[in-house]
Amino acid sequence: MLQSLAGRVAIVTGGSKGIGRGLSARFVAAGLNVLVVGRSAAAAEAAATALGPTAVPFAADVASETACEAMVKAALARWGRIDVLAANAGIFPAAKLDRMTAAEFDQVIDTNLKGTFLSIKAVLPAMKAAKTGRIVVTSSITGPITGYPGWAHYGASKAGQLGFVRTAAIELAPYGITINAVMPGNIRTEGLDGLGADYIAKMEGSIPMKKLGSVADIANAALFFASDEAAYITGQGLVIDGGQVLPESLMALEEMDVVD
Repeated sequence: MLQSLAGRVAIVTGGSKGIGRGLSARFVAAGLNVLVVGRSAAAAEAAATALGPTAVPFAADVASETACEAMVKAALARWGRIDVLAANAGIFPAAKLDRMTAAEFDQVIDTNLKGTFLSIKAVLPAMKAAKTGRIVVTSSITGPITGYPGWAHYGASKAGQLGFVRTAAIELAPYGITINAVMPGNIRTEGLDGLGADYIAKMEGSIPMKKLGSVADIANAALFFASDEAAYITGQGLVIDGGQVLPESLMALEEMDVVD
């Protein structure tokens, strides 16, 4: 069992929906105070209100250095400390390479990769002063392990996050700060419901466990990385995908034993 995290302070970027909202909810349930950061002030407000009084909304675009600095100032003004950063904000618009524009590529890299860097840079003064801190980056299996048509820019950003994490872990270790990444596979979020039952069934069919992951599956792993029990783990990426990356072909899935 994890030791109590009650009273600690977490910032969750992209915290108003999807996996980010799951992270925010799990941290609140564990007793942390959470700054729920979203690009939309209304979405951040709605999520924080639903999560209760220990969740506070803040509107920021993590691609902006000024916005990230303001986010940190807000957390420090409210609670006087920052123990955990969940660098989760990300976008994934689809575009095939022959139709992808430079502006579309830059937008994804700016939010997903540069936004991770800027969020982390902003919390470092407070964490270094405290000689402790936990940083959890939301990467993906897409990019570091797998590919998917239309997501070359997204995959590049997610693979880039892992490269960033490894060097950042070395630089931050002397300050007692750890940084690790969660790498989700196909996760059931509100955005998937609009894609239809057939699409979801095909996704589930590519996973050995035959089901999509939940936001709680990702949030539980992030909570562990944020805990004292994970103090000696840094620079690592944890795949959470129900075994999706394991089959070498569709034939491997067809050969699975049927569970009675």
